[in-house]
Amino acid sequence: MTLQQGDTIGAYTIETPIGRGGMATVFKAYHERLDRHVAIKLMHPTFLQDDNFRERFQREARIVAKLEHSAIVPIYDYDEYNNTPYLVMKNIDGMTLKKHFIKTGMTIEDIERILTRVAEGLDYAHSKGVLHRDMKPSNILLDTDGQAYITDFGLARMADAGSSTISHDMMLGTPYYISPEQPQGSKDLDSRTDVYSLAIILYELLTG
Repeated sequence: MTLQQGDTIGAYTIETPIGRGGMATVFKAYHERLDRHVAIKLMHPTFLQDDNFRERFQREARIVAKLEHSAIVPIYDYDEYNNTPYLVMKNIDGMTLKKHFIKTGMTIEDIERILTRVAEGLDYAHSKGVLHRDMKPSNILLDTDGQAYITDFGLARMADAGSSTISHDMMLGTPYYISPEQPQGSKDLDSRTDVYSLAIILYELLTG
């Protein structure tokens, strides 16, 4: 599905694509009535092969939308466009931690400040029983003031196909960062899987 500048999704007008991943494409859009920009995450049609996907996606979106922490990108809305689910999220002007690190590098103080904030966001989510399951530098956003935000919370869970054949065709999570139990197909994941991924990020930032 291709969206162009000026196309509308509900009350939102598409402005430009922000990024594309294995699960969704993200667009910057504008809500005229509220006079604010948002990020729209449109799921890839591949997941629609699973008959239970929409129900599961909506259920998980409700759970993630209840997370209220300054280090977690909030979800504003959920709907469908041409039968394809999408999320409307706060637009963060800036860049991913991955791009920032490659472009400018980071001091020890920067790393401590950013990852402490990220860890606090994860700890809060875990206290609510929500796992991220795909922590990596490209899922941490830095705004123009250098504040960190975790994005794509629960997206791997939303896209989890369970018994569907999709689960045999793709790995949910990023191989460099996922905990050992994830590729083993363990269904008993807990907060330690996110902590493991965060430790990998810390190691990578400290050693280059």
